[in-house]
Order: sequence, then C-alpha cells, then structure tokens
Amino acid sequence: MLEVLANVLLGVAFLWAGALKLVQGPSWSKQAADMGVGRSIALIVPYVEVLLGTALVSQLLDPWPAIAALVLLVAYTLLIILRLLDGTRPPCACFGSRSVRPLGAYHIYRNVGLITLTVVAVVAS
Repeated sequence: MLEVLANVLLGVAFLWAGALKLVQGPSWSKQAADMGVGRSIALIVPYVEVLLGTALVSQLLDPWPAIAALVLLVAYTLLIILRLLDGTRPPCACFGSRSVRPLGAYHIYRNVGLITLTVVAVVAS
C-alpha cells in the first residue's frame, strides 16, 4: 500500500510539472536556458515528465518508473546545487510559470523530500 501511495504522489508531481511546462510553451525553454539546460534537452523534459508521471500513477513496469524518477530527481537536484554554487539564482522552472521563486535551499529540501518518497517507492516494490 505504501508503494502505491508513493508512486501515485510522485506520478502526480511529475504529471503536474510536465503539464505546466507544456502549457507555458516557448518561455519554458528560456527558463530552462537560464538554469543552464540546453534547448534540445529542455524540449523533451516536459514529455519525459508526463510519460514518467503516467507510468508511476498507473504502476506500469514497476519499479522501473520509480528508478527513473530517482535518477531524474537526483539530476535536477545536482543542477540546482550547481546553480547555487556558481551564484546564479534564476527561477527554478520546476513547475513552469508557477516557479517564479529564485533558486534557494527550499528547492533542495523539496527535492530531497521527493527523492525520499522515490526511495520508498523503489524499496517497497
């Protein structure tokens, strides 16, 4: 039961993030560029998040979507840490236009929480 709850919560977060980026349109690429993400990667991120979120919620191919989510969340967190270390603090763009807050420790704490949830989903499966 814990595995299902963790997968659904993660899936909803990924679906929400991906959908908001898609709705944002071209300005998402600008926000991603401000974070140091290349255009070709920025263009596929929302689709990857939506597909991953769908797989997590539907429990398809369990535990692989949770493992993929773990890898993605660790990469996102490392990117945030790198931006903080180099002194740039653009908006996170994690949730499209809803992410207007400059990067800070909050973003790392949030991602650590999501990573913890992901570990629960992987271990409980």
